Amino acid sequence: MSKIPVTLAGAELLKAELHKLKTVERPNVITAIAEARAQGDITENAEYEAARERQGFIEGRIIELEAKLANAQIIDPKLLDDEGRVVFGSTVELMDTEVKETMTYQIVGEDEADLKVGKISYSSPIAKALIGKSAGDVAEVRTPGGVKELEILDVKYV
Repeated sequence: MSKIPVTLAGAELLKAELHKLKTVERPNVITAIAEARAQGDITENAEYEAARERQGFIEGRIIELEAKLANAQIIDPKLLDDEGRVVFGSTVELMDTEVKETMTYQIVGEDEADLKVGKISYSSPIAKALIGKSAGDVAEVRTPGGVKELEILDVKYV
């Protein structure tokens, strides 16, 4: 499996979720299964089935998170200095040239992307169009509504 880029903050979130699953969620579901078993016949016990299903989800997510962390290439944006070019981890201030609206995005890993807080995945069309460009450049982004031109106003490594 190839390395998966993730910001330092994104890696910390994955580690926190993994820790919670192992120390809180897993023991809780084991207790729920034991309590459901204690009620007797498990063949028609909905609580037992729900707890077993939850256990399967938790164990699957633990395996997924461990694999992602094992293959993570952790990048601290504060340590980047790519001479003003847009790279993974950088924060980019843009202006839509058509509607003169400004927006700010940080380019992050797929697991940490959240448009509501201005974080977009490096594999998104906008990020792909921006990577490698510098302040003053115009990136053309293909969207379902047509091509948008985004002017890069500033690139920060925070």
